[in-house]
Amino acid sequence: MRAPDDQEDDDPVAICNRLLSSLASEIPRALHFKPKWSLLRSHLCLLPSLLPDLSPHHPLSLDLLRSISHSLRRSLSLALKCQLPSLPDGKLHTQSDLDSSLSLLLRHLHDCDVLLKSGLLLLLPPDPSTSSSSALLSKRESVRVQSRDLVTRLQIGAPDSKNFALDSLSALLAEDDKNVIIAVAQGVVPVLVKLLDSGSLEVREKAVAALSRVSTVNSSKPVLIAEGLLLLNHLLRVLESGSGFAKEKACVALQALSYSKENARALGTRGGVSSLLEICVAGTPSSQASAAGVLRNLATFPEIKENFMEENAVVVLLGLASSGTALAQENAIGCLCNLIAGDSDLKLTVVRDKGIECLKNYWDSAPSERSLEVAVELLGQLASCQPIGEALVSEGFIARLLSVLDCGVLGVRIAAARAVCELGFSPKTKKEIGECGCIAALIKMLDGKAVEEKEAAAKALSNLLLYAGNRKIFRKDAKGVTSAVLLLDPSIQNLDKRYPVSILTSLAHSKKCRKQMVTGGACANLQKLVEMDVEGAKKLYDSISRGKIWDVFTRP
Repeated sequence: MRAPDDQEDDDPVAICNRLLSSLASEIPRALHFKPKWSLLRSHLCLLPSLLPDLSPHHPLSLDLLRSISHSLRRSLSLALKCQLPSLPDGKLHTQSDLDSSLSLLLRHLHDCDVLLKSGLLLLLPPDPSTSSSSALLSKRESVRVQSRDLVTRLQIGAPDSKNFALDSLSALLAEDDKNVIIAVAQGVVPVLVKLLDSGSLEVREKAVAALSRVSTVNSSKPVLIAEGLLLLNHLLRVLESGSGFAKEKACVALQALSYSKENARALGTRGGVSSLLEICVAGTPSSQASAAGVLRNLATFPEIKENFMEENAVVVLLGLASSGTALAQENAIGCLCNLIAGDSDLKLTVVRDKGIECLKNYWDSAPSERSLEVAVELLGQLASCQPIGEALVSEGFIARLLSVLDCGVLGVRIAAARAVCELGFSPKTKKEIGECGCIAALIKMLDGKAVEEKEAAAKALSNLLLYAGNRKIFRKDAKGVTSAVLLLDPSIQNLDKRYPVSILTSLAHSKKCRKQMVTGGACANLQKLVEMDVEGAKKLYDSISRGKIWDVFTRP
């Protein structure tokens, strides 16, 4: 028996049903591989119930019906061969063909299930020859339909069709962040994660690229994180053996995932730190920047620090901070800053490996004020170790701090104020900081909008005013006392009141300053702070109150 011929006007569903009927009648006559034919026949029984729901009017459905008919025709030809006493193509070749037919049938069953559950067949597909159908849909609805279509295409068909769908998806995601959000809502992330298991290298790399694009949209990051260790392990494999392009995209995705403590721990225990440091040494410029960004996140977790030490990370990071792209340098310095926090030995290691020279070079050549934030933070971390602080002062970092205390970037100003506080570790350095003009800039910061900025400036001033010469400089500024008094207000929340109290206490011996404090309303606020048991508030209140009484007695 030969395969039934198809007429041009035949319904694709009818063609598949005729082929199914023919195949069902021929399989029992097969003389070879009867168990395999029996298994194939049991799967064939599932198709008749699915075919009626596959509308030939939808492009995806029509493509699937054509693939099914092609596979059934191939299986029918194979069944006829297996009815002959001897196999014309040999036993091994025929067995391989039969296994391939079974695999194709299982894929078709899977594709039918995915397509029918997608709901796409209930939607009227837009006609590419006219613009009227697309005009009926809003832009967002159009993207939603397109996303659902692509998500479905990524789950069905051969690797070539999935590869083509990935190209279309990448173009869609690249257009707009809103497109990313819509595609994520249509379930694209789990589908892309599954594609990382694909046998096609090209499909895997394009899936990684699509996931990296998703990771750049903040609202989509939780969906990536929800994929957990499965996604993490796939990305780690890409770091170990992927192309330069794939490694770069994997690092971008890992930047979104590495904020989680659980993921950070998993990256550390699975060799992620080592792979990322290798990219920092030998990767492409853009992949180095992304890898350093992941390491920067990981370094915030103390339990990962040992993994950095085992890989001699300080040398690698300082090397990248000296020679990488601007973003790579920024991320490398940011990583060092996180890594050395609270570790004096590690700070000394950074200095021994020419860290101060590296910091100075980066600072002096930074492309923008914003990029200086990590450098100022690293300076503050290093300055907290006094021997290093002395070296930083001798290298001219006080003058560098002065230049950024009044810059236009809030984060840089806050980091600079904190670094000033750390560098004021001795009367000598307090004097130098005061004489170079930092006090005026810090007083200006007391009036900043952000509470964090006010507190950083107040803390720095409370330290600097322990030196008598700086108190004279402070008193000369007309706004100094008034600005500090305003910070006593209990309604300003999340600001440590000890610092403005300390500033004012250091000035309370001056009659003029006491009068300014009283005029500014310090007494009422100090009474509240005394009730709140703020350190130093009672002493300052008593000092101001006593001054008020003596003022009464000394009036003419």
